Amino acid sequence: MSQEPVQKILHVVSSMDPKEGGVCQAVRTIIAGLTTRNIYSEVVSLDNAESFFFKADQFTVHALGRGKGPWRYNKRLTPWFVTNLSYFDKVIVHGLWTYMGFSLQKAIKALSSRKEEKIPKVFVMPHGMLDPYFQRAAGRKLKALRNVFYWKFIEHKLINSADGILFTCEEEAALAKLPFKPYQPKKTYITGLGVEHPPAYVDEMRIEFESRCPQLDHAPYLLFLSRINEKKGVDLLLDAYLSIVESVEGNPSSGLAGLLPKLVIAGPDLESEFGKKIQSQVDGHHLLRKSVIFTGMLSGLSKWGAFYGCEAFILPSHQENFGIAVVEALGCAKPVLISNQVNIWREINEDGGCYVFNNTIDGTRKLLESWGQSSYKTKKMMSKNAFYSFTKNFSTIPATARFVDAISNQN
Repeated sequence: MSQEPVQKILHVVSSMDPKEGGVCQAVRTIIAGLTTRNIYSEVVSLDNAESFFFKADQFTVHALGRGKGPWRYNKRLTPWFVTNLSYFDKVIVHGLWTYMGFSLQKAIKALSSRKEEKIPKVFVMPHGMLDPYFQRAAGRKLKALRNVFYWKFIEHKLINSADGILFTCEEEAALAKLPFKPYQPKKTYITGLGVEHPPAYVDEMRIEFESRCPQLDHAPYLLFLSRINEKKGVDLLLDAYLSIVESVEGNPSSGLAGLLPKLVIAGPDLESEFGKKIQSQVDGHHLLRKSVIFTGMLSGLSKWGAFYGCEAFILPSHQENFGIAVVEALGCAKPVLISNQVNIWREINEDGGCYVFNNTIDGTRKLLESWGQSSYKTKKMMSKNAFYSFTKNFSTIPATARFVDAISNQN
């Protein structure tokens, strides 16, 4: 007879669509880890029930329909919480600034008046959404002002009343203290975020990837794999890359001549205004046209083919709470070239699996130069160090253990 699940967890997330970013992937990974500990999970999200992207999920997803506007208001959510919350032992709210957290608080208040109802413990996992970057970034002034008022009247209640706040790393926890007051969580936990071991390499991965970018023609390359937007620093990457290839063209005896690989840029949102802008930048310069390749979003075999085939992974992000793609690269034994705004840079740097510089054009150029000028021996050692850092810091087994300890802590 199988053992009964020891806990039932409800994960609250605005969307499970992979195009929305890394939060939904984090939820999937967390649930996979919890399942190995005989902990049962369900998800409630504001997705359309007929959406294709959770059809393969092995857990139940209650998709209540798309919410309205950026707040994602959905009139079905609060009644659903009131009806179903008592079934669960714990609730994990993933992310902030949407109707999900407010609706949960309304439902708990309603249930509190019913003495016979069990109210589960509530934990919040911000996934980097308390990072001060979002209050400082150019182009976000109205959103930053909105967040100040939303925090004052609504969101601080969710954070300060929750049984615990779950952070992916020390850096995230430290940064969360800065942008808003009052910030007085009852407890905070550094759980980390586990990433499943990448599938073992098979040649079909290379074939699928090459079918997405035949113009690469087996040349060595650096891989940028992320959403194509300003926050990810892809504009810095192109500017820094161009400055190097221009200097090499002007000085063929340069120490970097012939050492800089091609650049593969993979990810969704190429059709956005920003995506079209950077594609125009590449199309408009002959040196970029012959060295930079856009693939669009990669998944499955083609994604793993891109990881396994690259020399190194590069992400000069302006803000990255965790960076699942960074960790996936480490899991494929690929060194990572990252900015110091990727919150897990300290852990990777300590293990020798990365180069790290500022999130500027100059800093990004230093990333590229450092890699290009590294010896074969250094690159091989960094590859070993990258995989070591993955197994030590970011694999699912230790992360799941920390997560379970946090949500089970009764002190």
